[in-house]
Amino acid sequence: MTVYESDLPGVGKKFEVEIGDEQRLVIVTHNTGKREVFLKATEGADSEKLFELPDRLARTVGTILEGAHFQPVQSEQVETMLAEGTFMEWYNVDDGSEIAGQTLADARVRERTGVSVAAIERDGSVMPSPQADTVIKAGDTLVVIGSQEDLQKFDSFVSNDAANSE
Repeated sequence: MTVYESDLPGVGKKFEVEIGDEQRLVIVTHNTGKREVFLKATEGADSEKLFELPDRLARTVGTILEGAHFQPVQSEQVETMLAEGTFMEWYNVDDGSEIAGQTLADARVRERTGVSVAAIERDGSVMPSPQADTVIKAGDTLVVIGSQEDLQKFDSFVSNDAANSE
């Protein structure tokens, strides 16, 4: 997949995403926040406007599309880029994980890896912004935010590959 980005002076930015069979999805993000979405049958073809969204609705739809509300695939790790260099990922806590049974404070996740735990998913419910005294349990899914490097440290940490990573 290739994404082409271009400035539209006085308007905003245009992104063209190759979606297969020579088709491209064209998204115009206006300086006002409005998004317009077009479909191009081929690279040189005219675009057909599909729809337009105001800023707030576009952001909501974007988080749904990126999987922030629901991950349809069972995976050990799902990555979402929040901003350049900042990512959100979901990690499962296995039985053998060093942090299973510890509180967030005792595990010292941020101090040891640099990531922040934004939420804990447990038994079908989500605990947003867990407190320091929240106990991490085997089977939990931790939603963490950090840089790519910090997430790599956390991946080793939570999978117990780096028991002495301090």
